[in-house]
Amino acid sequence: MAVCDVCGNDYDKAFQVTMGGETRTFDAFECAIHALAPTCEHCGCRIVGHGVEADGRMFCCAHCAERSGVEGLNDRV
Repeated sequence: MAVCDVCGNDYDKAFQVTMGGETRTFDAFECAIHALAPTCEHCGCRIVGHGVEADGRMFCCAHCAERSGVEGLNDRV
């Protein structure tokens, strides 16, 4: 079994994710998201989907980017 890097659970179905040359162990996608997903600069939620990026800043959606002063992004064309 393997121990989750986030919650410490020793789980027989744990999995590993390698990102940026570092390998981490997780027992659930929830823990992997908590540890690895970027955070929206406006609302603070974890960005699980594609999100949007402007000037090196990450947002969960065009609305949050707009609320932070970014112009020209749309959720729909």
